[in-house]
Amino acid sequence: MAGNGLEIRKGGADDVPAILAMLDGAVEWLVAHGRTGQWGTLPWSARPRAVAQVERIVSEGTPWIAEIDGVPAGTVTLTPYSTPQVAPADEPEVYVHLLVSDRRFAGRGVGAALLAHAVQETRRQGIGLLRVDCYAGSEGRLVAFYEGQGFTRTETFRAGEGGEWPGQVLARRV
Repeated sequence: MAGNGLEIRKGGADDVPAILAMLDGAVEWLVAHGRTGQWGTLPWSARPRAVAQVERIVSEGTPWIAEIDGVPAGTVTLTPYSTPQVAPADEPEVYVHLLVSDRRFAGRGVGAALLAHAVQETRRQGIGLLRVDCYAGSEGRLVAFYEGQGFTRTETFRAGEGGEWPGQVLARRV
Protein backbone atom coordinates (compact mmCIF):
# COMPACT_ATOMS: atom_id res chain seq x y z
CA MET A 1 0.00 0.00 0.00
CA ALA A 2 1.49 3.29 -1.08
CA GLY A 3 -0.14 4.95 -4.10
CA ASN A 4 1.05 6.25 -7.48
CA GLY A 5 1.07 2.70 -8.83
CA LEU A 6 3.44 1.64 -6.07
CA GLU A 7 2.47 -1.30 -3.89
CA ILE A 8 4.45 -2.64 -0.94
CA ARG A 9 4.25 -6.34 -0.12
CA LYS A 10 5.93 -8.58 2.41
CA GLY A 11 8.92 -10.34 0.91
CA GLY A 12 10.81 -13.51 1.67
CA ALA A 13 13.73 -15.73 0.70
CA ASP A 14 12.40 -15.97 -2.87
CA ASP A 15 13.07 -12.23 -3.22
CA VAL A 16 16.81 -12.48 -2.51
CA PRO A 17 17.72 -12.57 -6.25
CA ALA A 18 15.67 -9.40 -6.87
CA ILE A 19 17.22 -7.70 -3.82
CA LEU A 20 20.72 -8.61 -5.03
CA ALA A 21 19.86 -7.33 -8.52
CA MET A 22 18.81 -3.96 -7.03
CA LEU A 23 22.00 -3.80 -4.95
CA ASP A 24 24.05 -4.68 -8.06
CA GLY A 25 22.31 -1.93 -10.01
CA ALA A 26 23.06 0.56 -7.24
CA VAL A 27 26.76 -0.40 -7.32
CA GLU A 28 26.81 -0.02 -11.10
CA TRP A 29 25.21 3.43 -10.83
CA LEU A 30 27.59 4.54 -8.05
CA VAL A 31 30.63 3.35 -10.04
CA ALA A 32 29.38 5.15 -13.17
CA HIS A 33 29.25 8.34 -11.10
CA GLY A 34 32.74 7.86 -9.63
CA ARG A 35 31.40 7.10 -6.15
CA THR A 36 33.08 3.84 -5.18
CA GLY A 37 33.57 4.54 -1.46
CA GLN A 38 30.19 3.21 -0.36
CA TRP A 39 30.11 -0.29 -1.83
CA GLY A 40 33.25 -0.58 -3.96
CA THR A 41 33.21 -1.66 -7.59
CA LEU A 42 32.16 -5.32 -7.46
CA PRO A 43 28.49 -6.26 -7.65
CA TRP A 44 27.01 -7.62 -4.43
CA SER A 45 26.11 -10.86 -6.23
CA ALA A 46 29.79 -11.41 -7.09
CA ARG A 47 30.86 -11.29 -3.43
CA PRO A 48 30.00 -14.47 -1.48
CA ARG A 49 30.16 -12.72 1.91
CA ALA A 50 27.79 -10.00 0.69
CA VAL A 51 25.35 -12.59 -0.70
CA ALA A 52 25.46 -14.48 2.62
CA GLN A 53 24.86 -11.20 4.49
CA VAL A 54 21.77 -10.41 2.39
CA GLU A 55 20.44 -13.96 2.82
CA ARG A 56 20.97 -13.76 6.60
CA ILE A 57 19.32 -10.34 7.01
CA VAL A 58 16.34 -11.36 4.87
CA SER A 59 15.91 -14.66 6.76
CA GLU A 60 16.21 -13.05 10.21
CA GLY A 61 14.22 -9.91 9.45
CA THR A 62 11.05 -8.90 7.67
CA PRO A 63 11.75 -7.94 4.05
CA TRP A 64 9.39 -5.62 2.19
CA ILE A 65 9.31 -5.21 -1.57
CA ALA A 66 7.98 -2.11 -3.32
CA GLU A 67 6.57 -2.90 -6.74
CA ILE A 68 5.50 -0.64 -9.57
CA ASP A 69 3.23 -2.42 -12.04
CA GLY A 70 4.32 -5.74 -10.53
CA VAL A 71 8.05 -5.05 -11.02
CA PRO A 72 10.30 -4.91 -7.93
CA ALA A 73 11.26 -1.24 -7.60
CA GLY A 74 12.79 -1.18 -4.13
CA THR A 75 13.28 -3.07 -0.91
CA VAL A 76 13.90 -2.71 2.80
CA THR A 77 14.31 -5.32 5.52
CA LEU A 78 13.37 -4.52 9.11
CA THR A 79 14.87 -6.25 12.13
CA PRO A 80 14.68 -5.76 15.91
CA TYR A 81 18.46 -5.23 16.09
CA SER A 82 21.18 -3.03 14.61
CA THR A 83 24.07 -3.97 12.38
CA PRO A 84 27.15 -5.44 14.14
CA GLN A 85 29.14 -2.19 13.99
CA VAL A 86 26.39 -0.22 15.78
CA ALA A 87 25.66 -0.57 19.50
CA PRO A 88 22.17 -1.82 20.29
CA ALA A 89 19.66 0.74 21.49
CA ASP A 90 18.79 0.79 25.19
CA GLU A 91 15.13 0.22 24.29
CA PRO A 92 13.22 -1.90 21.76
CA GLU A 93 13.84 -0.73 18.21
CA VAL A 94 13.16 -1.49 14.59
CA TYR A 95 16.26 -1.24 12.41
CA VAL A 96 16.34 -0.50 8.67
CA HIS A 97 18.58 -2.75 6.56
CA LEU A 98 19.17 -3.08 2.82
CA LEU A 99 17.13 -0.05 1.74
CA VAL A 100 17.69 0.20 -2.00
CA SER A 101 15.67 1.08 -5.05
CA ASP A 102 16.01 -0.01 -8.63
CA ARG A 103 17.63 2.84 -10.57
CA ARG A 104 15.00 2.41 -13.33
CA PHE A 105 12.51 3.88 -10.87
CA ALA A 106 14.67 6.79 -9.65
CA GLY A 107 12.67 9.85 -8.73
CA ARG A 108 9.45 7.90 -8.08
CA GLY A 109 9.68 8.16 -4.28
CA VAL A 110 10.34 4.45 -3.75
CA GLY A 111 12.83 4.92 -0.90
CA ALA A 112 10.60 7.45 0.85
CA ALA A 113 7.59 5.11 0.51
CA LEU A 114 9.57 2.22 2.00
CA LEU A 115 10.70 4.37 4.93
CA ALA A 116 7.11 5.55 5.49
CA HIS A 117 6.13 1.88 5.54
CA ALA A 118 8.92 1.20 8.07
CA VAL A 119 7.45 3.93 10.29
CA GLN A 120 3.99 2.31 10.04
CA GLU A 121 5.41 -1.12 10.85
CA THR A 122 7.32 0.25 13.84
CA ARG A 123 4.15 1.85 15.19
CA ARG A 124 2.14 -1.32 14.50
CA GLN A 125 4.61 -3.25 16.66
CA GLY A 126 4.18 -0.72 19.47
CA ILE A 127 7.82 0.34 19.24
CA GLY A 128 8.84 3.98 19.47
CA LEU A 129 12.31 3.93 17.87
CA LEU A 130 13.26 3.40 14.23
CA ARG A 131 16.98 3.50 13.43
CA VAL A 132 19.19 3.16 10.37
CA ASP A 133 22.85 3.50 9.54
CA CYS A 134 24.32 4.61 6.26
CA TYR A 135 27.46 5.63 4.41
CA ALA A 136 28.47 9.11 5.54
CA GLY A 137 30.87 9.84 2.65
CA SER A 138 29.98 11.38 -0.73
CA GLU A 139 29.30 14.77 0.86
CA GLY A 140 26.74 13.18 3.19
CA ARG A 141 24.15 12.60 0.44
CA LEU A 142 22.61 9.56 2.15
CA VAL A 143 22.64 11.25 5.54
CA ALA A 144 20.76 14.20 4.02
CA PHE A 145 18.24 11.81 2.42
CA TYR A 146 17.45 10.21 5.78
CA GLU A 147 17.25 13.62 7.48
CA GLY A 148 14.73 14.62 4.80
CA GLN A 149 12.68 11.59 5.85
CA GLY A 150 12.48 12.72 9.49
CA PHE A 151 15.56 11.00 10.91
CA THR A 152 18.07 12.74 13.19
CA ARG A 153 21.80 12.03 13.39
CA THR A 154 22.95 10.17 16.47
CA GLU A 155 26.39 8.55 16.58
CA THR A 156 29.06 8.05 13.92
CA PHE A 157 31.21 4.96 13.41
CA ARG A 158 33.95 3.59 11.18
CA ALA A 159 33.73 0.22 9.48
CA GLY A 160 35.81 -1.82 7.07
CA GLU A 161 39.00 -3.72 7.71
CA GLY A 162 40.99 -0.53 8.20
CA GLY A 163 38.15 1.64 9.47
CA GLU A 164 38.03 3.43 6.12
CA TRP A 165 34.23 3.38 5.78
CA PRO A 166 32.56 6.37 7.51
CA GLY A 167 29.12 5.58 8.88
CA GLN A 168 26.31 7.57 10.42
CA VAL A 169 23.52 6.25 12.61
CA LEU A 170 20.21 8.07 12.45
CA ALA A 171 17.05 7.67 14.52
CA ARG A 172 13.43 8.61 14.26
CA ARG A 173 10.85 8.60 17.02
CA VAL A 174 7.53 7.20 15.85
